[in-house]
Amino acid sequence: MSGRILTVAQQKGGSGKTTLSAHLAVALARKSGEPVAILDVDPQGSLGTWFEAREETLGEDATGLSFRTASGWGARREARSLAKSHGFVVIDTPPKTDTDARPAIEVADYVFVPIQPTPVDVWATEQTIELAAREKTPALLVLNRVPSRASLTHEMEEAIRSSGYQALTSRLGNRTGFAASMGQGITVMEQAPSSKAAEEMSLLIDEILGHIE
Repeated sequence: MSGRILTVAQQKGGSGKTTLSAHLAVALARKSGEPVAILDVDPQGSLGTWFEAREETLGEDATGLSFRTASGWGARREARSLAKSHGFVVIDTPPKTDTDARPAIEVADYVFVPIQPTPVDVWATEQTIELAAREKTPALLVLNRVPSRASLTHEMEEAIRSSGYQALTSRLGNRTGFAASMGQGITVMEQAPSSKAAEEMSLLIDEILGHIE
């Protein structure tokens, strides 16, 4: 049976897409016990830079992940190939829905759309959500970099309700630990396993696994 392909997509830049992709991959490997591959189809190559840092920090044989790159329509073929030998394939896409992102959305079992907590970010997801809908692929919003201000969170909840999009209940806060761990090629679960950020990521991955299973 082929593994599940999870694509992280968001046409709006600065949403934390690569950080979410890396954390999803590591969390899935730790929680599921299955082999996990990451596929970088973003020409900027940020996920690849993170993976190289991971190899330097942990050693090439201790990353716990497989890594590949692809571009354009090659992403679909590469993802399907990786799914034959991995329980999960996590794809990081460019910050716009173009020829590079579209195949990664089309091949996905699930699409996760990170959004910062502003109504503008909700509006910016429309193209990504519509493309997933055309492929009959479930798309779920992931609230990212959420501040503790309740008024803004309430405004965001109203915007999501008005849009009709489905969002995960678990949220990732606006915490420096996420970016700090990425600079070392690791994640908050590895750098600070008892931190609030690690707890949030654990809750998020449990919810995601609940949807997948």
